[in-house]
Amino acid sequence: MSEVTETGVPGDLARHPRTPESDTPVLEVDDLVVEHRDGGTGTLFRAVDQVSLRIAAGESVAVVGESGSGKTTLAMAATGLGPRGRGDIRLLGHSLSAVSRTQLRRLRPEVQVVFQDPHGSLDPRQSVRSGLRELRALQPERTSWIDDADLLGRVRLAPDLLDRYPHQLSGGQAQRVCIARALLMRPRLIVADEPTSGLDVSVQADVLALLRQIRATTGAALLMISHDLAVVRSLCDVVHVMYRGRVVEAGPCDRVFGTPENDYTRELLAAMPGARWRSRR
Repeated sequence: MSEVTETGVPGDLARHPRTPESDTPVLEVDDLVVEHRDGGTGTLFRAVDQVSLRIAAGESVAVVGESGSGKTTLAMAATGLGPRGRGDIRLLGHSLSAVSRTQLRRLRPEVQVVFQDPHGSLDPRQSVRSGLRELRALQPERTSWIDDADLLGRVRLAPDLLDRYPHQLSGGQAQRVCIARALLMRPRLIVADEPTSGLDVSVQADVLALLRQIRATTGAALLMISHDLAVVRSLCDVVHVMYRGRVVEAGPCDRVFGTPENDYTRELLAAMPGARWRSRR
């Protein structure tokens, strides 16, 4: 079992040791363009239009916007997990346009994604234990730092859930399993794509608290994709507001939420419960 530190977490789960690489941004995106062709009309349109962002080690950055704004496409393209686009993308200092397939395979465990639909992310034919065993077989050296029972404890799940299948888990339990699978890889960047959507309010709070704890104890950076500004406000340092593929406003959460400069941002804030802002349009 891992040695417990003064913070109450296993020593092997403590922050990534500070190295010269720690000062390198986890993710840098400059002028990213991603285009799709409409399946019905064949028209080419820009899902992501000249977007730039930067995520420092340990930083929590949000991309917010309505459905179809391009935020998920941005996250997947920027981390090399989705469609390729034009622009400069650097993951842990490595240009994705220049790395070999072998180098990309080595980089990919550094980025783990927690998707919106936890049951859709888990193989229905595998128990929780079998799914973790498969991950360990793919990355034995990277995943040997903790056993399955301790790992589930890190995400506040009982070890008897190891032998359950996805259909036997509640939505909150399934999402915690997905977070545990991401945590097992000890990533430098966690991408959370609407991780609380569809969950009960109380379960949402638990999942957000868990993400906050993981960020604090591991030093991993977080890229949060969300349409829920209340979630973003509680968890993130910096926010990028997307509208029709473009970032229309970006900055520290306190500034953007306190003194928004863009009309679309004001509209999003006005829709929040208890909002004081009203659109000028």
